[in-house]
Amino acid sequence: QAQVVESGGGLVQPGGSLRLSCVASGFTFDTLGLGWYRQAPGKERELLATMNRSGGDTYTSDSVRERFTVSRDNPKSTTYLQIKDLKPEDTGVYYCGVGLGWGQGTQVTVSS
Repeated sequence: QAQVVESGGGLVQPGGSLRLSCVASGFTFDTLGLGWYRQAPGKERELLATMNRSGGDTYTSDSVRERFTVSRDNPKSTTYLQIKDLKPEDTGVYYCGVGLGWGQGTQVTVSS
C-alpha cells in the first residue's frame, strides 16, 4: 500500500530552523516527481517547492526561495524541506506530495 508520511514539524521560535522529512513507501520513488506544500490557517494550500525524479531540476516559490531548500534521497525514498530563518507567517501544515500520493501533513508553528 502506497504511503507518504511527513515528520519534523513542531513549535519553533522566530529565526529558528527546521528540517521536514517525508518518507514514501509502496512507490517507485526514483521515478516520481515530488512537491512540498503549505496550508496556513484560513488559507488555501500553496505550492512551496518541487523537484524532478533525479533531483536535478527544482522549483522554489519566490516567496520562500531565500529560506527553503528541497532535496531528496532516492535510495531512502525520502525528501526533505530545509527551512531557515522561520517567521510567524510560516506557521501551517506542511504536506508532501509524491506522484499522486499525499501525506497527512506535519504542523509547523512559529511563535515566541
